[in-house]
Amino acid sequence: MKPLWIASALLLSTAAVAQSTSPQGQTSIAEQYLVAAANSERVQRGLPALHWDGNLYRAADYHAAQMARRESISHQYPGEPDVSARAARAGVRFSVISENVAMAPSAVQIHSLWMNSPHHRDNLLDPQVDSVAVRVLRRNGELYAVEDFDRSVVNLSFEDQEQQIAALLQSTAALSILPSTADARRTCAMDSGYAGSRMRFTAGNLNHLPQELTDKLVSGRYHQAAVGACPANGTQNFTAYNIAVLLYP
Repeated sequence: MKPLWIASALLLSTAAVAQSTSPQGQTSIAEQYLVAAANSERVQRGLPALHWDGNLYRAADYHAAQMARRESISHQYPGEPDVSARAARAGVRFSVISENVAMAPSAVQIHSLWMNSPHHRDNLLDPQVDSVAVRVLRRNGELYAVEDFDRSVVNLSFEDQEQQIAALLQSTAALSILPSTADARRTCAMDSGYAGSRMRFTAGNLNHLPQELTDKLVSGRYHQAAVGACPANGTQNFTAYNIAVLLYP
């Protein structure tokens, strides 16, 4: 009997939505099975189902082809970008990314291998991820599978980011949002210090405010705020939002 091979990898952004809900186009039966099996495992445990990410599929396809050509499994071959670089090159925007790979005669065996390996199981059941793509290629009677997961980051303009944070600020405290964003945007772009006053933060989503900022808001000391957004530098292949909030009495 031929040996079965698996490997897993996980990368997290140091900074703290998806496309379609199921595989589209020319995905194979094996790929559809592995996505459905992963979501079944998650739903049974009270976790949300993963959305299909077409850009992530392109990244998985590239790596699956490398494995099938070499008839082996690895997360990165010599001269090949790592999973985060492959995903970014394929147009994926993410704050978390992870990967399972395997080689076996059938998709059923591949899923069983992943679920019976602690690291692969952790990737598949990770509550932080919300998207998935699976690519499976066959060569000489073996299936070479790449299962990529990520937490997708929505592509928002600076104006959209500022409006979303302004809404969160006003839902937390009775504030007037100042129409001018100039000082806040300058603060956001500075390496250190502030053009105005108070706080700057980087995050992988804009669903909630940092606790430190929330504490300032509920103190009742501030009645006006300005919000600025700018590029998040130094996050490598990960995507994050860079925000400055200036608070005034």
